[in-house]
Amino acid sequence: MRPFRLGLTGSIGMGKSTTAQIFAEEGVPVWDADAAVHRLYAPGGAAAPALGEALPGALDAEGGVDRAALKAMIAANPTVLDRLNAIVHPLVAADRAEFLAAATADIVLLDIPLLYESGLEKDCDAVVVVTAPPEVQRARVLSRETMTPAMFETILARQLPDAEKRARSDYVISTLTLEAARASVKDVLADIRRRIARNT
Repeated sequence: MRPFRLGLTGSIGMGKSTTAQIFAEEGVPVWDADAAVHRLYAPGGAAAPALGEALPGALDAEGGVDRAALKAMIAANPTVLDRLNAIVHPLVAADRAEFLAAATADIVLLDIPLLYESGLEKDCDAVVVVTAPPEVQRARVLSRETMTPAMFETILARQLPDAEKRARSDYVISTLTLEAARASVKDVLADIRRRIARNT
């Protein structure tokens, strides 16, 4: 029987990585889209040679993708992003498919930052959205060393509003405190296991 696919998403600074870690601690295998991209970009990763060929100057001395160079290329020429996505998205999808094919657990978690924006909710049996008040979100994001208010606003503009994500989701987890998030994760898993039991 194929595992129940639970999608996890949420806007920047909402506590998604922490929540994914809680699911992992509860024994749920996690596929992390960002981690998959890091693997693909690393020296020897599947995306590195393809990007090096398509975008000269995109690789560092070790043969991995130079993210700073890539960011500069995208800023100078927005069409670079389309070429990048055309190469990377199929490789990320293949990585996800490999994870799902190998999964033996009853529930797996697909941690995808742009889940709704990329239409991947259709591949999930349910979606959980993490949320926090806007002032908490802003404080969390701006406490990151490399983040500026302008960068934060740019990232937010590319993401569906939090209210819309919550409205479209099956479950909402507030990450205001770690204890509340942990309790919510347990509740979500209990509910999904009840759903699985009803359908078997």
